[in-house]
Amino acid sequence: MRKIKSGVTMLGLAVTLGLFTSIEAGACASCGCTLNTDWQSLDYSFKPGLKMDIRYDYLNQNQLRSGTGKISSAAASQINTSTGPQEVEKYTENHYITLGFDYSTNMDWGINLQVPYIIRSHSTLGTASDGTTPGDGGGQYDSHTSSLGDMKVIGRYQGFTKNHNLGALLGFKLATGSNTEYGNSSDAGAPGPVRIDPGLQPGTGTTDIIVGGYYNDAITKDWGYFGQMTYQTALYSTDSYRPGNSLNASLGIRYAGFDMIIPQLQLNIRDVQRDSGDRADKVSTGGTLLYISPGLVAAVSDQVSMYAFVQVPIYQNVNGVQLAAQFIPSFGVRYSF
Repeated sequence: MRKIKSGVTMLGLAVTLGLFTSIEAGACASCGCTLNTDWQSLDYSFKPGLKMDIRYDYLNQNQLRSGTGKISSAAASQINTSTGPQEVEKYTENHYITLGFDYSTNMDWGINLQVPYIIRSHSTLGTASDGTTPGDGGGQYDSHTSSLGDMKVIGRYQGFTKNHNLGALLGFKLATGSNTEYGNSSDAGAPGPVRIDPGLQPGTGTTDIIVGGYYNDAITKDWGYFGQMTYQTALYSTDSYRPGNSLNASLGIRYAGFDMIIPQLQLNIRDVQRDSGDRADKVSTGGTLLYISPGLVAAVSDQVSMYAFVQVPIYQNVNGVQLAAQFIPSFGVRYSF
């Protein structure tokens, strides 16, 4: 098997794009998302053609946080916000299975499609609890959804330099996921089905525009680095809800001195504004998060590669009270036709 090298012009390490492997809308508790797996794992070669990727991400959001620290359920239940008592959530467990297709027409142009399938369970104590027992009229409910999420279509151009290592991104997040799912009320005063909060729906109901850029280069024969930044904003509101704008940036380093394994280490930052609209939680959404993400990419053959990463938060500053994951593992396989 051929050895994989890290030069900018070498097949296997041309361009790395975290945008195409990020989890964004609906990944966090209750009414918004501040966590994502914004890491870069795979490369885009200069060879035209089709590549397929299937990835699994697991986000078990079971830790309540406020500002930069943890907060107990009991303490959260005593908070009064500008819109009333603070909702106290129990957990949000997310499984993402994402099928990706990438097609390069030539050395300069390419397009990427991401199709996510989301399995999500959520439980909340509502706004009238003591942090342990729900109270009447708190709007507490349990939900389980399993459906298609919002797809992304991203185009790229990387013909700015002779090495094709500087690129621009432009694309859309499409409103393909449902935003009208229902859960089961656990409020004795209001039994029956209840509509799930907007930030927990499989889709946001909006079409978002995504713009960004990336750069990668070699440090030595075996060492290389890369950086990427994207900005995402919804083009309109729907059903009295608009997700907050988000800025995502990643910086990583990789070593390609082994025959089959490419270790990577990345820093990922995500800054999200609060959601807006009458149905939005304008208090406990948005924030700034920084992650360190070690991982490995293994070349099984010239056509098949596998990867595994874990994203660990090193700084979290969330608005209001939100559920967060303590770590985010991701696994995937990629095939080049």
